[in-house]
Amino acid sequence: MSNPETLDIENFQFRGLHPNVFLGTASDRYAGWLGQIYSEKLYGDRIARRKKTVGGKSFVEEVLPVESVKEYFQHFRVLELDFTFYRLLLEEDGEPTPNYHVLQRYCQYLKEGDNLILKVPQAICAQKLWRGGRYVVNDSYLNGAIFTGQFYDPAVAILGPYLSGLIFEQEYQRKKDRTSPQELATDLDLFFEEIPKESRYHLELRTEPYLTNPVFQVMEKHGVGQVLSHWTWLPTLGKQFAKSGRRFFNSGGQAIIRLMTPRGARYEEAYAQAHPFDALVDTMLNPVMVEEAAELMWEAVDNNIRINIIVNNRAGGNAPLVGRQVALRFIEMGEP
Repeated sequence: MSNPETLDIENFQFRGLHPNVFLGTASDRYAGWLGQIYSEKLYGDRIARRKKTVGGKSFVEEVLPVESVKEYFQHFRVLELDFTFYRLLLEEDGEPTPNYHVLQRYCQYLKEGDNLILKVPQAICAQKLWRGGRYVVNDSYLNGAIFTGQFYDPAVAILGPYLSGLIFEQEYQRKKDRTSPQELATDLDLFFEEIPKESRYHLELRTEPYLTNPVFQVMEKHGVGQVLSHWTWLPTLGKQFAKSGRRFFNSGGQAIIRLMTPRGARYEEAYAQAHPFDALVDTMLNPVMVEEAAELMWEAVDNNIRINIIVNNRAGGNAPLVGRQVALRFIEMGEP
């Protein structure tokens, strides 16, 4: 059975916010969330430490075991798993990758009412990949057979009803590397024609000139949702939505907002500021982001759209605390 849909903002209980509002985070298992989302007595002595280099600097990340997802879902209704972005689930010969096994472990701890959104691997979405210290052309870009056989089919088989969304994220395209919006629209049209028909697809384009009618027409044709992302080089959430005529394209009646990084801040700067992800960083948290997220949540609710709000630590230092700000503003807007 699922947990009661309770609401207690002070204690990060967001499940009862609204039937059509699914507040969650980008990744989980952060030791910086102990005392907020995770119990010290359960996981305080089960912290794994790993080194990570970002922007030439070394950081130590502290993470909890996968089992902690049980406690995560006592607070949130949706979780975006980012690790699937970095590797397919099956090798070319059909052998499971490490990501396949991690996804299986997550599935062991899920219950009715829990929802996962997966990021589609960059091997499918990215025009270029970082390999050997430089960007190289991605030979599997928008390859429908690879997406279906090495990611989609195994993901559906592992997660079943827990899989509520798939995000295709395309990296920012520099001007000298861009195709035209019409060419991109044509490529996307062919790709979505080839892969399984689905109501759980969402597309995040991080290049503003691609947010145009030819691309939106393809998304609408295939029922692919527009991901509104508060991210480095994109315009504000409201301006992104305005570019599509304030329409919800997803054929499953869902939408996704991702609160990722402060506008104008690169990944490495935001990561360094937010680390170790245990507190709000006032200089990072943008009140306009919070305001627009809450406004868009109500616009979705008013249109009977299920809205998924995914919060990243880099949006303000600590995702649960950023989520609390958004939830409080949402509630305030709904008061008479």
